[in-house]
Amino acid sequence: MLCWFCAESARASCRFCGRGVCAEHARFGPYLLQVSRSETRRRAEALVVDDAVQCGTCRPRPHAVAMPELD
Repeated sequence: MLCWFCAESARASCRFCGRGVCAEHARFGPYLLQVSRSETRRRAEALVVDDAVQCGTCRPRPHAVAMPELD
């Protein structure tokens, strides 16, 4: 796989969109793995990876998208 930006060999792929990125173009940020509701505190809790690879080009949406067709 080649880097999306410079066509050098990619070292990783973006966790959000899958674009290949080399070490120079890789960015890092949080990635939400799981959301669950605590039984004892009755509030939502998230399991997050702090340094997931991001390409910097894609724009993950900041809020959840409603999908009523899956209900």
